[in-house]
Amino acid sequence: MRNWIWYIGFIFTFCSVQAQQLQDFIQEAEANHPEIAAYQLRYEIAQEKVEGSKWLPNTQFSVGYFVSEPETRTGPQRARFSVRQMLPWFGTISARETYQNALADTEFVDIAIVKRKLGLSVAHSYYELYSIVARKDAFEENIELLKVYEQLALSSLEVGNASAVDVLRLQMRINELNEKYEVLNEMLISEKKAFVKLLNRTSDNDAIEVIPLQIPEQDVVFEDIDFDLHPELVKYDRLYTSIVQSEELNQKESAPQWGIGVDYIPVSERTDLSFSDNGKDVFIPSISLSIPVFTKKYKSKTRENELKQQEIEKHKQDRINVLETSYIRAVSKRRQARIRYETMNKNLKQTQNAKDILIKSYETGTIDFVDILDVQELELKFKIQQIQAVKDYFKQSANINYLSNSYNKPQQ
Repeated sequence: MRNWIWYIGFIFTFCSVQAQQLQDFIQEAEANHPEIAAYQLRYEIAQEKVEGSKWLPNTQFSVGYFVSEPETRTGPQRARFSVRQMLPWFGTISARETYQNALADTEFVDIAIVKRKLGLSVAHSYYELYSIVARKDAFEENIELLKVYEQLALSSLEVGNASAVDVLRLQMRINELNEKYEVLNEMLISEKKAFVKLLNRTSDNDAIEVIPLQIPEQDVVFEDIDFDLHPELVKYDRLYTSIVQSEELNQKESAPQWGIGVDYIPVSERTDLSFSDNGKDVFIPSISLSIPVFTKKYKSKTRENELKQQEIEKHKQDRINVLETSYIRAVSKRRQARIRYETMNKNLKQTQNAKDILIKSYETGTIDFVDILDVQELELKFKIQQIQAVKDYFKQSANINYLSNSYNKPQQ
């Protein structure tokens, strides 16, 4: 079988350590995932059908016994033994094998597609894990800082520079963040289990470490993308080829079949005469020809193949439109994520300046804990939005890679 399509791994745009870790997860999923194993078995079945395509019609054996022996010049005939072998028209077996090869090639493309989709799912789940872990860290950091402010509020309450309402407001805010932190804990447990299932690990007790992500300075851009090389479109090409081969096989099968055979008739000797050929057995070699007089079945198959080719072309064009649209949207969404990330960076710097002003106010003996809460809430909001922007950036990068990477045909 000609393995003309090779699977190329995802190319990720973050640093090599992060890329290698995620690539290791993808390779583990490919090695363990039952769906890929099922598709590989389908491909092996298709290869077996290639071997099975070299069949010939059953050899016919027949035996006949003359109840009333016919008398001939050389003696009475006792029985008749026959063997017949029909043979397809020249090139039919080769056409059948080529057709099965085309079907096997289609199954091989399915393996490449399911691997790529699995890699995309693993990447998306990994980025979701990053988002949850990063948000947990942001909430934890914010809670610890609010606890420091709570102690300051209690101290200020003792000297009359703060009210009990300020303390309660800080404590309620801490309680609210603790609730969100616990919710994220539950989300993390659930997402880790889902990630382990994607890897098809036997145990979910293995630690899943997520390395922090950082948006690179420049985006990886794919120039002159040929979507015709995308495996989802290559599959349509292979399907089209299989229909072409199916029609060639149909034309061969509509040709006559021919066969060869031999009959053997044992003859008993005549007792009433004596001559040289007395009792000589009879051998009858034969050639037969089977002509398909009624060809409606083959004409109908030809029309069916023509319609299937048109159907495949329409499906392929529709899929090209979907892939191109998805690529344009993914590139745009990645740019949007970068814009949001850079905007949140500016906002976080400004919230830090506001916090510095509040600290100076505390040193002069005047502090407004309502302002502290407002600034801390804004800072947490910007951090969460920045984390979301990072997650969206890498998810869209994975989508772009899925849509951009092509499969190469190896040298024959």
